[in-house]
Amino acid sequence: MTPRQLFLRHQAQTSDFPLLLEIERAEGIYMYGPDGRRYLDLISGIGVSNVGHRHPRVLAGIQAQLDKYLHLMVYGELVQAVPAQLAEAIHKTLPVHLDSVYFTNSGAEAIEGALKLAKRHTGRTELISCLNAYHGSTHGALSITGSEGFKNSFRPLLPDVRHIRHNELADLAHITERTAAVIIETVQGEAGVRVPAPEYLPALRARCTEVGALLILDEIQCGYGRTGSMWAFEQFGIEPDILVCAKGMGGGMPIGAFISSTEIMSGFKTNPILGHCTTFGGHPVSCAAALATLQVIQEEHLAEGVAEKAARFRAQLRHPAIRAVRGAGLLMAVEFESFEVLKPIIDHALAHEGILTDWFLFCDNSLRLAPPLIITNEQIDEACAALLRAISHVTGVA
Repeated sequence: MTPRQLFLRHQAQTSDFPLLLEIERAEGIYMYGPDGRRYLDLISGIGVSNVGHRHPRVLAGIQAQLDKYLHLMVYGELVQAVPAQLAEAIHKTLPVHLDSVYFTNSGAEAIEGALKLAKRHTGRTELISCLNAYHGSTHGALSITGSEGFKNSFRPLLPDVRHIRHNELADLAHITERTAAVIIETVQGEAGVRVPAPEYLPALRARCTEVGALLILDEIQCGYGRTGSMWAFEQFGIEPDILVCAKGMGGGMPIGAFISSTEIMSGFKTNPILGHCTTFGGHPVSCAAALATLQVIQEEHLAEGVAEKAARFRAQLRHPAIRAVRGAGLLMAVEFESFEVLKPIIDHALAHEGILTDWFLFCDNSLRLAPPLIITNEQIDEACAALLRAISHVTGVA
């Protein structure tokens, strides 16, 4: 049987219309099919391949660790050099109080740990998140996701969860002394790239401090250089109590983390012991890939080049069918009239131009652009020209 047949027969599906694009290898910003056809990846595996596919330094880091050992023991028991070095390297990019890193397998698992930590530290139960937020698909992460359509089939979920409107100062009054934590994407992703007003996050930070609630920033999609700084929150003059990251941190390997102060994180040590535990979190091979990824972002100054590259996309993506282009660095949303207009554009771009794009879960009239940060000016020009051809073909408007 072919891989496609095996995929359809035995691999669990999440929709009735999988993309079914068969990929044999990938390199840089390109993926290649078994027939050798090249596809330009404009979504980075949904924000994962920030340093591109199979970056040589990431591969070298993985190989070096493979030559030493793989899994040895459950999280947090043995001293392993690479996870410890990665924790230190991440800490050096952050405010001084964010000095304790808990490694997980994924972003959703990191969200789960962050929620538990907030409840443990505050002794409170209420969790507040935003409408149209996406934080993952596990039960706790799904509970705080701000879309009823994704949640109703799986109830009951976590109790004592409240949703507020993103970027609405008046809703901050709902944060009270009952609130354990407010969790928010620094830049909303699946809502279609919604950047908060300059005054919103400082006001949120002040309100959380006032009532003793922890502020959890979800930078699973917008962290690791994607918005033009290592962490998106750096652009808003605030600091979180807990930071969550994943996706772009592993260079293509599965890894996530939630990060807080030693004081807050120490709550997992007692009452009960092993307050949060994972078998594969902090896997040495994933950590080796993540350490190399961080070094590439820093030493190749990838975040510093984001603003110029985003501006180049914006300058070229002009067409009568494009209603707006929203963005935070190289996390961008190109808005069209409707999903019915957008979907044929996505399909044509893939089938006829070799351009892989996507839409957003909670904003299906907007095209997702989140290319690897290593994309060059020439590749941006190539991508934009192909997208404009697809738009003109589908809409009949040049």
